[in-house]
Amino acid sequence: MKIGIAFNLKRQPKPDEPQDKYAEYDERTTIDAIKKALESGGHAVVLLEADENFVEKVKEEKPHFVFNIAEGISGPGRESYVPVVLDMLGIPYTGSNPLTLAITLDKGRTNEILRHHGIPVPDWWISYNADEVPNVKFPVIVKPNAEGSSKGIRNNSIAYNERQVKKIVRYVIETYNQPAIIQRYLTGREFTVSIIGNNPPRVLPIVEVTYDYLPKEMNRIDSYEVKWIWDSPNNPIDSIVCPAKIDKKLEESIKDVALRTYRALGCVDFCRIDMRLDEKNVPNVLDVNALPGLIPDPRENSRFPKAAYAAGYTYEKLINEILHHAIERVGKKHMAHNASFR
Repeated sequence: MKIGIAFNLKRQPKPDEPQDKYAEYDERTTIDAIKKALESGGHAVVLLEADENFVEKVKEEKPHFVFNIAEGISGPGRESYVPVVLDMLGIPYTGSNPLTLAITLDKGRTNEILRHHGIPVPDWWISYNADEVPNVKFPVIVKPNAEGSSKGIRNNSIAYNERQVKKIVRYVIETYNQPAIIQRYLTGREFTVSIIGNNPPRVLPIVEVTYDYLPKEMNRIDSYEVKWIWDSPNNPIDSIVCPAKIDKKLEESIKDVALRTYRALGCVDFCRIDMRLDEKNVPNVLDVNALPGLIPDPRENSRFPKAAYAAGYTYEKLINEILHHAIERVGKKHMAHNASFR
């Protein structure tokens, strides 16, 4: 089968752009590793960078299926760009559909849906204007409403008073050109849950994210500094425990919240869900990553592959299983029609 890989290649930001502008994008090493993994499964592979010429590239290459890791270029619906194009052209792909990707990038909308389904989330407020901050209960954490990969989350993103929250909201709005989400800050243990497959979806070993290695002046949050500066391949930090050391009751509670979240948002094939415990030890959903990172190098602490490795996967098996679940979901009849149409 001819498989296209849709991606956005990481590059250096311009001097007038935020340092984390392209943090979500993938390094060439990840793209090459996915290509190699798919080729090991017997597929012919073409690379489809999801830039302004993506439509023309897809029409020219005519892939039978697309392995999608593209984050999109700009705007709150950017993660939907690739699947919208592929839906229009009738080409199936891995991962969730445009609606799910648009919703999960929008943290406020995600919280609304999860709360409607009775899934615990910390209280939150959306702010469009730093001078009109709602009356909140401190402490809170402030971040961009539609970003991933810890973009816009800094060590100073926790606010303990009105003056601080206004300052951070103003920074988010001016730097990232979008509203800020203000969320009640939970101080409990932090976990991330990777899910693969559809009928039924499978929860991989739970990852606990620890911050014990940080100096006292650093906040215990998954900030840009923690994820991309403190922890690097050249200076790897032991920030992950997998499988997490938790009792059976908590494990079942975390899995239940993760699976209900996966289904409520319409996620398919693979996903990663971040959580923290509240003061009652209840797992609260912090973020839903419908396009989780797939960095192959274990030293980089990419959490979805880390969970897969703990479950006994190789990187090649992980990539090909994601593809297998997507093909199974789409159905052989659709694949046959798709191939004959080309």
